[in-house]
Amino acid sequence: MNRAAASPSRPLLLLVDLQRDYLGTRGLEPAAGAIVERAAALLRGCRAAGIPVAHVWTTVSREDDRRMPHWQRDERWICVEGTAGHEPPPALRPEGAEAIIHKRFFNGFGDGSLELLLTWHGIDTLIIAGIHLHACVRETVLAAYELGFKVWVADDAVGSDDPVHAAITRRYLAGRAARFAPGAELLKQFAPSQPALAVATTEDDAAAEVAGATTKARAAWPAWTVSRPEMRRQMLERLAEILEQRAQPFADQMAREIGKPVAFGQVEVERTAGMMREIARNDLAVQEAASGNGWRRCALGVVAIITPWNNPFLIPLGKIAAAVLYGNTVVWKPAPAAASLADTLMKCLREAGWPEGVIELVPGGIAHAVALMNDPRVDAVTLTGGLLAGYAAQEICARRHIPLQAELGGNNAAIIWPDCDLDDAAARVADGAFAQAGQRCTANRRVIVHQDCAEEFLKRLVPATAALPWGNPLERSTRIGPLVSARQRESMAAFIARAGQAGAKVIVPHGAREFSGFPLASTMHAPTIVCCDDPAMEIVQEESFGPVLVVQKAEDWAQAIALCNGVRQGLVAALFTRSAELPQRFLGEAQAGVLKINQATADVTTQLPFGGWKASGVGPPEHGLADQEFFTRIQTIYRPAPPHS
Repeated sequence: MNRAAASPSRPLLLLVDLQRDYLGTRGLEPAAGAIVERAAALLRGCRAAGIPVAHVWTTVSREDDRRMPHWQRDERWICVEGTAGHEPPPALRPEGAEAIIHKRFFNGFGDGSLELLLTWHGIDTLIIAGIHLHACVRETVLAAYELGFKVWVADDAVGSDDPVHAAITRRYLAGRAARFAPGAELLKQFAPSQPALAVATTEDDAAAEVAGATTKARAAWPAWTVSRPEMRRQMLERLAEILEQRAQPFADQMAREIGKPVAFGQVEVERTAGMMREIARNDLAVQEAASGNGWRRCALGVVAIITPWNNPFLIPLGKIAAAVLYGNTVVWKPAPAAASLADTLMKCLREAGWPEGVIELVPGGIAHAVALMNDPRVDAVTLTGGLLAGYAAQEICARRHIPLQAELGGNNAAIIWPDCDLDDAAARVADGAFAQAGQRCTANRRVIVHQDCAEEFLKRLVPATAALPWGNPLERSTRIGPLVSARQRESMAAFIARAGQAGAKVIVPHGAREFSGFPLASTMHAPTIVCCDDPAMEIVQEESFGPVLVVQKAEDWAQAIALCNGVRQGLVAALFTRSAELPQRFLGEAQAGVLKINQATADVTTQLPFGGWKASGVGPPEHGLADQEFFTRIQTIYRPAPPHS
């Protein structure tokens, strides 16, 4: 039966294996708390819209051992009927007449009962969320596709403990059996009260939109790569002048559109202008012998540049300027939240004389980013984003054999030693954690305090946080502005609430307060300190990207450095001490790409390389000497030796 031909759609939400035992899987990406939060929002929305719901659970019985063979081999007993691990968390429990389908293997359609249920209710479309994308979700999607159902996967409500495999699976399914979109988009699309809304962009649609930009960039590249270096330098200089002249209006635009306080926005624009001039001075000498053997550096070709919203001028132009200076052309995909700022920046580039095709803009979301990286005209990718974006980029670039540079955020820690200036350390860490509402990749996420000074440090940290001005991003005194969206605020509140429910101590120095009368006032979230000594808790292990600082105690140096290194990411780490010996130990043992002494982790200069270790970075770092390393590649040339005279 070709159910996909039916119209209008009759959808059902299918929750696959959202059980505590699976949610407790080590290495789950995204983290279990985030998956539950997003799946619960989708579930609430579907129930409110009258969309039916069914639950697929893996079910094992000790009385009748029908576990999967590899579980029997490994002596694994999980999802055992009657245990807490078999049940979903409260927010995802079935209600009323919602069906529960029990399965033994991967496929939710395995015993036929799910197909009968869907047929009985006249369902032709499935919305799927669950665990694991690379296994049970994948097999359920493929079975639904084979049976003729339309399938949508809630992109932000699926998880996997094998994220690279999950990235491969996503690409495979999106090209064949399913469409992917965030849960909020799916609710808008399928809610009966909003039938006129457009269907979420598919990756086929995105690829067609991306192709125009990549074709122009490819056509422009041959002439651009042999253009005069001096002309390229002059373009960067002209852009720097425009940025300096308009720093204040650009800062105002950032405050209105993304909530960035104007003082930080103006510094960003001015720093970007300075960076343009630094990049323009980069060495472009060609190391090629006129005869005999030699080598040279060559441009990569067309570079895909994918950037976030939080530093909408500095991050994109750091990549774009270096790319074009070294003879590449660029296709730029900014974050949707910064789309208007990207348009503003493109006007500046045209005004500065940058030719058509040298820099092309592609608006859009995840589908456009994936399509851009997959485009055969793209020769390299540089990305600043989150861990999931990094896994997707690694899979695509590895398959296509093209270079990747990725900065993937940081869960940054500062170590506080008893011999340091505690007042200075508290002030620096508070500002590093909460300025710009913690919405920067270098922000202080964690502070690890020696137990001998933990109480005294906290006594200073709380008032230092309370002293930071917060509120209207259009006021120059503001250090802490709004979060970028209501959804981000809700996620932050849920993140902190889960920590409190798990036993962490939550401190809100500014107290609860309502704001109004300025841009994004409703997305304000109070700076929050969370005291948590359990290194395995979500609040410790996951990057918040918001105004949250986790405080942990350490008994000695060994525990302090273990806590500092004890997360997946490794972007920035800091140490506060007056000791002459400890900094050397810190420099030898801290696992991060950027190390600081007696400074907060937040903020870096563009004159030095910037990149992370571990899950924070892939490929060469950005800025400084690293620009040439990524945006060019070495080509060795052999020629006959000149004849002897």
